[in-house]
Amino acid sequence: MIKHVTTAALPVTENLVIQKNRIENNAASGCKRVCIVTGTHGDELEGQYVCACLARLLNDEKENLSGIVDIYPAINPLGIDSITRGFPLFDLDMNRIFPGSPTGSLAEAVAHDIVHDIEGADMCIDIHSSNIFLREIPQVRVSEQTEMKLLPYALMLNVDLVWIHAAATVLESTLAHTLNMRGVKTLVVEMGVGMRVTENYCIQLMDGILNLLHELGMWAGQVPQVRTPVVSKDRGVGFINSDAAGVFVPCASHGSYVNSGDLVGGVIDPLTGIVVEEAKAPCGGLLFTLREYPVVFGGSLLARIMGDENG
Repeated sequence: MIKHVTTAALPVTENLVIQKNRIENNAASGCKRVCIVTGTHGDELEGQYVCACLARLLNDEKENLSGIVDIYPAINPLGIDSITRGFPLFDLDMNRIFPGSPTGSLAEAVAHDIVHDIEGADMCIDIHSSNIFLREIPQVRVSEQTEMKLLPYALMLNVDLVWIHAAATVLESTLAHTLNMRGVKTLVVEMGVGMRVTENYCIQLMDGILNLLHELGMWAGQVPQVRTPVVSKDRGVGFINSDAAGVFVPCASHGSYVNSGDLVGGVIDPLTGIVVEEAKAPCGGLLFTLREYPVVFGGSLLARIMGDENG
């Protein structure tokens, strides 16, 4: 069932409309509700495909569902329509204005209505992509503050990595932080690259969502075997930043394991053809972030490595 989450008038007789697809079966009073949210940033499209595949499967096999799944495929539809990362007209990052305000600007009022609509759910999966510059393996990001209550669920999502952030780096104005503080267990998923759909990543996450629904007692259908992710607790993250300008050409495979000192790629000067910098792994571990957009300048991030257990 398609429902309106919020609507607002726009210039030139147009309206901003945010919708959700509610799929329910055996939805008695007190049944579990899980929300799948994406499209916060207009250049992040991986979640769009996950929502489409999940909605199709749940509708085709509704008899296996017990409870409610609310799918929000585009909570920033103006950004998606204009291929803009932020919220158009206001030039801001929508994921920096939660929980919003009913008496604030258009963006703040929309954020408020989204939070109000999700409140009361048992779980929320907030799906993001990377930007156009970096490619990420499927991962869940949680803060140290919420680690105890969220880590068991993160392990169910069939991702390759669970990255536990220091509490000091958590932005209180994000949707995930707002919902977690209001009692909705919310997991942030990051995967793929901006403005693209990586189909195998999307299917991998959809399998994980089905597994999560199964573990919550909401799904009786087939559940693929899920993988055990690397967990970042007590592991350092090694960063590789470019010191030179040029074109970055990777030679290591994204998602592979590298040893300390291994060559990850090189920065080439297109004018002379000279390799002006060799990017080497500062530690051994999982290469979970790799530069996608080849043009780099001094300071550009080239890769991130999740250090192995021995550092």
